[in-house]
Amino acid sequence: MPPEAVLAVADALRPASEAELAEDIRSARGPLSILGGGTRLLPGEGRATPLRTGGLTGITLYEPAALTLVARAGTPLAEIEAAVAAENQMLAFEPPPAAGSTIGGVIAANASGSRRVQAGAARDALIGVRFVDGSGEVIANGGRVMKNVTGYDLVKLMAGSRGTLGVLTEVALKTAPLPPATRVLRLSGLSAAEAIAPLTIALTGPFDVTAALWLPGPGALIRLEGLSQSVAVRAEALKARLRGFQIEDTPHLRLDENILGGPGADSPRRDGDVWRILCRPSQAPAILATIPEPLRLDWGGALILARLPEGSMPPLPPGAIATRLTGAPARLPPPDPVTARLEAGLRARFDPRGLFASPA
Repeated sequence: MPPEAVLAVADALRPASEAELAEDIRSARGPLSILGGGTRLLPGEGRATPLRTGGLTGITLYEPAALTLVARAGTPLAEIEAAVAAENQMLAFEPPPAAGSTIGGVIAANASGSRRVQAGAARDALIGVRFVDGSGEVIANGGRVMKNVTGYDLVKLMAGSRGTLGVLTEVALKTAPLPPATRVLRLSGLSAAEAIAPLTIALTGPFDVTAALWLPGPGALIRLEGLSQSVAVRAEALKARLRGFQIEDTPHLRLDENILGGPGADSPRRDGDVWRILCRPSQAPAILATIPEPLRLDWGGALILARLPEGSMPPLPPGAIATRLTGAPARLPPPDPVTARLEAGLRARFDPRGLFASPA
């Protein structure tokens, strides 16, 4: 069933409160698919009875001076970004945009953008959670201030759990001030493979870059942020280090975008399957030589996004990992036995009835 069909199911559960959500889970007799905006589903997810968290909405606490925000899981990401921007702040992990996305979905997917190379991923900004487990019990963990690290590991565990351990109802996040100055250096005329060397130089040098990307058309893009004088000094030092390349300053751009064209996303669907490939820098040229032009290199995370013919799989060197983001479920290589055993143990603890396991 395609995700669009899932979102249209009329008998979806739509709790309006945490207590109602807990009762829905206790009363459930079959698998549930946890959905916020439905914008970050992977293949195989979203096929069971939808449980929509859109009724759990609202920012319940925002203290700009403490760099702390608490919001219910169904709160639209756009609402949160507007609230922090009004205070000259941001979510430093730069969640990739998707129309209709919720903050609970962002955390459940650990959706993070290019700035994670400097600021960390969504899980690094998460300081507290409330969620309902598969027994219908409400669990609170962490805190609402950055100094509170009680239960830190469980907070991290929920980030990226994709609704398999419980349903998030509230998240506490640390915010960050907006950088006073931003410069984006563009290295034009480079293929993806040719961009790897300068991007690696930028990331491994003393330049404190907050994004190092390659995109079709624009080419290699390197972003520097911070105090204006510091940005200017680092930009000139980086230009000197990359002499021999054609470099120009570009207007500040939002460098992260939703390229999947999924439900609620801003991009249309296209033929073929999108794969996310993680590899060592030394492995990238061989991988790029065997696939079509990638959709994106996010080199701060050694990440390649590519669209391959439907049903095909990327050839990978040892140690590289690939996950199909559209099409049929697939991960290369499959989870190792130790990881699979740990995941099974966690699911047995938090979801003993198997309500949240995706029937892929």
